[in-house]
Amino acid sequence: MAAPRFMILLSTFILCICHGVVALWPMPRSLQTGSTYVTLASDFRIEIQGAANPPQDLIDAVSRSKERLRSDKLQRLIVGRGSSDRSRLASAPALAKLTLNLTPSVSSPASIMQEITKDIAGRSESYSLTVPNSNTGTAVISSNSTLGLFRGLTTFEQLFYDDGQGVVYTYQAPIQITNDSPAFPYRGFMLDTARNFFAVSDIKRTLDAMSMVKMSQFHWHIVDSQSFPLTVPGFPELAQKGAYSEGQIYSTEDIRSIVQYAGERGIDVLVEIDTPGHTAIISTSHPEHIACAQATPWSNFANEPPAGQLRLANAATTNFTVSVLSAVANTLPSKLFGTGGDELNTNCYAQDAQTQADLKSTGRTLEQALNVFTQATHGALRKLGKTPVVWEEMALEHTVTLGKDTVVMVWISSQNAAAVAAKGFRVVHAPSDYFYLDCGGGEWIGNNPTGNSWCDPFKGWQKAYTFNPLASLSSSQTSLVLGGQQLLWTEQSSPQNLDNIVWPRAAVSAEIFWTGAKYPDGTARNVNNALPRIHDLRYRMVQRGINAIALQPEWCALRNGQCGS
Repeated sequence: MAAPRFMILLSTFILCICHGVVALWPMPRSLQTGSTYVTLASDFRIEIQGAANPPQDLIDAVSRSKERLRSDKLQRLIVGRGSSDRSRLASAPALAKLTLNLTPSVSSPASIMQEITKDIAGRSESYSLTVPNSNTGTAVISSNSTLGLFRGLTTFEQLFYDDGQGVVYTYQAPIQITNDSPAFPYRGFMLDTARNFFAVSDIKRTLDAMSMVKMSQFHWHIVDSQSFPLTVPGFPELAQKGAYSEGQIYSTEDIRSIVQYAGERGIDVLVEIDTPGHTAIISTSHPEHIACAQATPWSNFANEPPAGQLRLANAATTNFTVSVLSAVANTLPSKLFGTGGDELNTNCYAQDAQTQADLKSTGRTLEQALNVFTQATHGALRKLGKTPVVWEEMALEHTVTLGKDTVVMVWISSQNAAAVAAKGFRVVHAPSDYFYLDCGGGEWIGNNPTGNSWCDPFKGWQKAYTFNPLASLSSSQTSLVLGGQQLLWTEQSSPQNLDNIVWPRAAVSAEIFWTGAKYPDGTARNVNNALPRIHDLRYRMVQRGINAIALQPEWCALRNGQCGS
């Protein structure tokens, strides 16, 4: 690890205001460290103050942290690993206790899950953290919310290493982080579970990794044209006939368990049911609602097989869609709900006799019918207290009236964020030219041996790290940016390669949208600074059973700065 770059003398110890030494991810927005080795006492404990009746998810988080501090067994990424530090540990002071201090005191505070499922503009994730360099000292995490305390615990865990013989220590005490809070509230990851199915255990492992880097939003693209694995209350036939098999269905209890697991780890679950496109699979249970179902050649009717989309001009189909969306949304605590709206194929509707008859009978154009459909679905969601989330086409390509509360995901190009912001909509960055994790895998459509993926080339972590969320936006538009996410469309992904295609690359957006444009010392975010820290994160993930892919040979990981251009 590189030596501290900036040193100032403070009373009896040297303190560095640094950004390249402590291997934290995401980098806190304020950070001061010293150079003293401090071990965890054998009877180290974590206590909660300021809450007479702390919520169970905070108590459980404390238990997990205590376990991880001992079980991570991550040795520092230096030549010799943990053995290189042993000579410094025999006489090192020991940290006796960590206190979680909720301020002001509340008898029965809101749980972590209750905090993270608040409206996205009303979440409080700020915390402060101090770690002393004195013997039998007490570290303190302070926050005005249980969610903030949880974020502080996540940082605290990343400060500690193992010497290879069971001694747990940090090497840069005293440590002080003051009012660390995210630059943007939305820091997410999207997983598509329709093109290929992922078990509950795969999703929970992904949530564990997300929580490690303070991600706040799991965007669950749960259904699509290929399969409908979601059990919908009142509509069991959708999954019974639309899933790949009876063993590849998310039950109501599965959904509840995943949402609860996520919330306890500081993650809100945004479920998306894409409409009116990407709905071909509904034809297996409700053929009356789907235009051009499995029409051929598929390329004339859809962006990928199979063809089929909701008959949006039909009143019965609109009512059916409203009922399905409402049945799902009513079971979820999140204030956000995705309705899609991307890649609508107009040729499908032009050749669908039922759609043409419906348009003629109502005297509407296709765009007018889409507007009626959207007003109905979004209106139903708002009655349930949900905010609609759509893909960018709904704001930029169609003449529909969207409420100004609508959240728009920009995916086709990062350049399109400015046009969305110009219309006054809130933006979530999900640009394929930076954040799509599936790019570069080669063409998956058969009989095309020279083909490449549509969004080539592969988007490495360094490319993604250069993303500027405020590029091309005016000063009056920057407040519209909620944050962003990296995404995995799973045409060529399954449980077998989930971890290594996602991690640690997806952690890049976590830092972009937590840390912001600059490190604590005022220098701009840069890949040279990030490299040793993302190495450290990757190795820690592996210790926790997340099969994150290596970024460089281990020789490089142990020798910071030796493998750059």
